[in-house]
Amino acid sequence: MSEPATPDAASPEEGDDEGRTDRAEQPEQTDEEAAAAREDAATRAPGSGANAVVAALEAAGVETAFGVQGGAIMPVYDALSESSVHHITMAHEQGAVHAADAYGIVRGDPGVCMATSGPGATNLVTGIADASMDSDAMLALTGQVPSDMVGSDAFQETDTVGVTAPITKHNYFASDSDEVGRTVGEAFALANTGRPGPTLVDLPKDVSFGETDRPVGEPTAPERAVPDEEADEAQVEAAARAIETAERPLCLFGGGVIKGDATEQVRAFAREFGIPVVTTMPGIGSFPEDDDLCLSWAGMHGTGYANMAITHTDCLIAVGTRFDDRLTGGVDTFAPEAEVVHVDIDPAEISKNVHADYPVVGDAATVLDQLDAAIGYGDAPDTEAWREQCAEWREEYPMDYAIDPDEPVKPQFVVEAFDAATDDDAYVTTGVGQHQMWAAQYWTYREPRTFVSSHGLGTMGYGLPAAVGARVAADDDREVICFEGDGSFLMTIQELSVAVRENLDITVVVLNNEYIGMVRQWQDAFFEGNHMASEYDWMPEFDTLAEAFGAKGFRIDEYDDVEAVVEEALAYDGPSVVDAHIDPEENVYPMVASGAANGQFALAEDQL
Repeated sequence: MSEPATPDAASPEEGDDEGRTDRAEQPEQTDEEAAAAREDAATRAPGSGANAVVAALEAAGVETAFGVQGGAIMPVYDALSESSVHHITMAHEQGAVHAADAYGIVRGDPGVCMATSGPGATNLVTGIADASMDSDAMLALTGQVPSDMVGSDAFQETDTVGVTAPITKHNYFASDSDEVGRTVGEAFALANTGRPGPTLVDLPKDVSFGETDRPVGEPTAPERAVPDEEADEAQVEAAARAIETAERPLCLFGGGVIKGDATEQVRAFAREFGIPVVTTMPGIGSFPEDDDLCLSWAGMHGTGYANMAITHTDCLIAVGTRFDDRLTGGVDTFAPEAEVVHVDIDPAEISKNVHADYPVVGDAATVLDQLDAAIGYGDAPDTEAWREQCAEWREEYPMDYAIDPDEPVKPQFVVEAFDAATDDDAYVTTGVGQHQMWAAQYWTYREPRTFVSSHGLGTMGYGLPAAVGARVAADDDREVICFEGDGSFLMTIQELSVAVRENLDITVVVLNNEYIGMVRQWQDAFFEGNHMASEYDWMPEFDTLAEAFGAKGFRIDEYDDVEAVVEEALAYDGPSVVDAHIDPEENVYPMVASGAANGQFALAEDQL
């Protein structure tokens, strides 16, 4: 076990740039200078396809790209060496795509990742699928073998367009050096138009090498892809009348609220009419969790009071959610007493999983303004009794846990200790598993884009590369905390080398129970305790391993360790890893069994 550092411990040596030759320090630009640089990139003659690709990124205002170099993408990297775009070499392509994903979540603009053909491209697939499931805007650029060799099973050839077609918003095979810059610009713009999602451009080597003097122009999405932001007035009026006559209205805010930058509007709406709020997991941060109206997030491991509110509401105002099965439980029993108002930018989501009595298609922020104007002040619902009922549920089903100083440390205690020691606007990234649920349950989120996680796909190993991306995207004075499980952390631990090389100030907290904990919990509940392939007592000492990477390692074994380790890990200027050994038998509750009704949540295993 490594010795804990003191708060003034030395960080990685300043000026040590070994391995960082691709990190060019760029002076701060004014808005006018940035606009002029974008215009120059859009209008100059690029000279080659590879230069056109890079010019398109510059014209789009891209500041950072994450990637791994390789043969077929090499011409683009050669052009990138003279660019204002800051490239960060990751240890693995999966790390690059998760870092780009998180960067985009924090910034609100598409993240960019790059990889070569064949295995480079296929290593991006998990992260692209992850971004697709969570509607995250991202652009992937992949190298490809020369056009005349496509289909010949050439070295490192894969049908990247075919492989990624089901998991991208749109993908492109670049076939013309004169057009490739405009294609990349369109792909970037499309990723963040309407409902966000990942796009991909596959770049054959001959197209990258080919000559072109055609300027790339301003990045523009196809006109057919730009949705109407305003909803149909008849839809808005019908929804407004339903809300006015409700006795137990409930707002359900999903990830689309955050993607659509609608947090200001949804907060004003809920507060103006005194309507209680629950969120989905992707919607965490859309409404402050310390607000009296907020019942936290609902679903399989959501709070009991949020799930009770969904069960008994008579008017569910759902904004920017796709009604994922981890939210709804059994669809037939979801919000059984409610008329559903569903606001979404994507008409394909309306009534896909849950029937919408009042569909409202449009941009979340715009539609909330429309609804606000349509609800007469004298006709607003009377929610006082309903709010009192929600408060009673909060008292009846508190998120409590027991502490015995002689027993192993509870993971909830560790999460709360880090929350108490950090600012309200800190960023939290997670992998996937029990640690993800505890980080969502026991950290109080107040701001959008501060909970960065893998939701729909549930990708273990997401947390560390996401912390790299979040750290690069974030303001220097905002903290980045990564919660990981031991099994999840091991999947992408190589990206710790990137955090060390770049001297990124992130704190990784490994909630180490020597299991794939969520699998073990389900095995105990539904498989008679048969822990087949879920016992991870073969894990390394993560604090020691962190030191080998050049990070600072800390270890928690008992409650008395927590306060000092939290303080010292956060004070360390650089990447640190806290190996927190927690109660191996602790489970995540509340829990709604798969397919069950939300109101039938369990607070202990014997209730499942």
